[in-house]
Amino acid sequence: MAITIELPDVRRLAFEVVLRQAGVTVAAVFTCWMIGSANDAVSALLGGAIGTVATLAMAFIAFGGQARRSAPQVVAFFFAGELAKLVLMVSLFIAAWHWMRPAPIPMLAAYGATFLAYWVALAARGRGGMQPLAKREIG
Repeated sequence: MAITIELPDVRRLAFEVVLRQAGVTVAAVFTCWMIGSANDAVSALLGGAIGTVATLAMAFIAFGGQARRSAPQVVAFFFAGELAKLVLMVSLFIAAWHWMRPAPIPMLAAYGATFLAYWVALAARGRGGMQPLAKREIG
């Protein structure tokens, strides 16, 4: 008995998370602009963009491509996506610190907000009752 994973629902969830992170980034930028300075707003934009772009890259790698994959393929692509997300995030933080000299608190706060949005979105979906992702095939 082979197990295959249907990816459209998971792919939709991954891109919903990215959209929520983008929304949180916009809110962080607006908040920093209103209570801080333009530099704070740009710093928040950098931090939020780093979190959002890294998650987007992970979603494309882990859930792009075929609509059906075997369980080992799903795990392999997921880990590859997570590795790419980590490498991209670290690289973007280093590049931002090196070339842009952002304000650290708004940047890290906005990144932290996107990280929190990631987990809140996943938890909210889980509480709503996810549909089973695996379909069993005989053969």
